[in-house]
Amino acid sequence: MSQNKSILITGCSTGIGLDSAITLSKLNYDVYATARNPTDVEKLKALGLKAHVLDLADETSITAAFHWVMEQTQGKLYALFNNGAYGQAGALEDLPSSAFKEQFNINVFGWHYLTRLVLPVMREQNEGRIIQNSSVLGLVVMPYRGAYNASKFAIEGYTDTLRLELRGSGIQVSLIEPGPIDTQFRANALIKLNEHIDLENSLHRNNYKDHIERLSLEGPSGKFTLPASAVTEKVIHALSNKKAKARYYVTKPTYIMAFFKRVLPVSWLDGILAKG
Repeated sequence: MSQNKSILITGCSTGIGLDSAITLSKLNYDVYATARNPTDVEKLKALGLKAHVLDLADETSITAAFHWVMEQTQGKLYALFNNGAYGQAGALEDLPSSAFKEQFNINVFGWHYLTRLVLPVMREQNEGRIIQNSSVLGLVVMPYRGAYNASKFAIEGYTDTLRLELRGSGIQVSLIEPGPIDTQFRANALIKLNEHIDLENSLHRNNYKDHIERLSLEGPSGKFTLPASAVTEKVIHALSNKKAKARYYVTKPTYIMAFFKRVLPVSWLDGILAKG
């Protein structure tokens, strides 16, 4: 690969974003790591990374981070890895519209705003890579994850459209679709569940007990859980291969669910997914 190709990564405080930033930096990419919390940004700097605050819910923050990158790179940017996101847990009928909007502001609209900033730069270069971290829940759905399901389905449609619109531009667009990855995702989802859902007065309160127990587990959620490095491997391919793939599946559940969606009747697939 060419040395020192620049990449902007969102959501680098932990998990996939952090692993990608560290690994790509070791591979001589010029990494610009971002996170919402200033404390996390300082931790990134302590690791030797170039880092800046970027809050995907705040367009002013996104713009400031983008201009910081442009100043550092003399107006060039090879790649964007849209990774920063979270999962709002809870039944759809329990979910306030404000919480649904917050989910989309960060998981979809913030990505769109940032993508529109970088596209003119990449068009001027006649090259670039845009990598979107989606989810197996952008392919199939599970109960009590409706807001997150919807946001990832939106990212799937958004990214497929963007890929078509950028044909011939030199800009390649890829989706990464992980299943269970060992990150802070469940812990953050539990925080949002308690923040926005009236658990005691919900018709789903008995089901929430099992859901809370699952979200409270520390460490890998099951035998198919992979480390964040499994996603980083796909990011590296999407960055360095002459022709990046449109989609990268990560973990066995993603492969299995994608297959089931193609071949099973809806009623059968619903029966499997309802057990969530």
